[in-house]
Amino acid sequence: MPSTDDALAAALTDLVSQAGRAILEVTRSALAVRTKADCSPVTAADGAAQDVILAGLARLLPGVPVVSEESIDNAGRDLGGATFVLVDPLDGTRELVAGSDEYTVNVAIVDLGVPIVGLVFLPARGLLYRGRAGRGAERMSLPAGAAAGAVEAIRTRGQPAEGLVATVSRSHLDAASERFLDTRRVARRIACGSAVKFGLLAEGTADVYPRLAPTHEWDVAAGHAVLRAAGGDVVRPDGGPLRYGDGGTGFLVPGFVAWADPAAAGSEPAAAG
Repeated sequence: MPSTDDALAAALTDLVSQAGRAILEVTRSALAVRTKADCSPVTAADGAAQDVILAGLARLLPGVPVVSEESIDNAGRDLGGATFVLVDPLDGTRELVAGSDEYTVNVAIVDLGVPIVGLVFLPARGLLYRGRAGRGAERMSLPAGAAAGAVEAIRTRGQPAEGLVATVSRSHLDAASERFLDTRRVARRIACGSAVKFGLLAEGTADVYPRLAPTHEWDVAAGHAVLRAAGGDVVRPDGGPLRYGDGGTGFLVPGFVAWADPAAAGSEPAAAG
């Protein structure tokens, strides 16, 4: 297993901070929005953040494979038995284009299919969620381009008696996820964009996040690492472990459920009443 020491964590924190600054420095008039083959938007800000991150990772983790959403050489790479890095340089591009601050920079180190280090950074809010296997999870003040400020250890919570708080996608809420929530006792929903949903579970604000439609590993791995470090987990829809590194599918995740309380993953659904 690669190092999860404080020096690497600090260097990765500085790296996502600099990537966040690169995003914020791209003015709205210069976003140059275009549509990719999968019909998702991409902007000049995505590219600016990726350039910063890839250059930094080459220096910090030389020789370690990197899979990034905006790279063109991802197809066919089987990395499930390796150590590699998953990067989404700008998760929530739709939110950015719409003028929302609900977008993130996601970086995860994956070892043998398991995310062991994760950083989810919200540049427009100056907020970072960071988690390391065996070292816990943290929430910290991090103005984009600056050094980290106040740091707070975070933990998930158990299932509340009054019902679950569910985080749901603002842009991608699917019918299967709706049905999943309809069979649980959900007291409240929080709709938001990007990987910030994992942060809400990790800090004890929410309890479950279902995404039962396809997405990609780079959208999930960093949040998964943060949530695991905080005491939660992310599982396949059947409750089995979610693994990473399947380049044969284009690093596709068919669906998942993120739980603040892992014991809830095996519980029987109970209809809201």
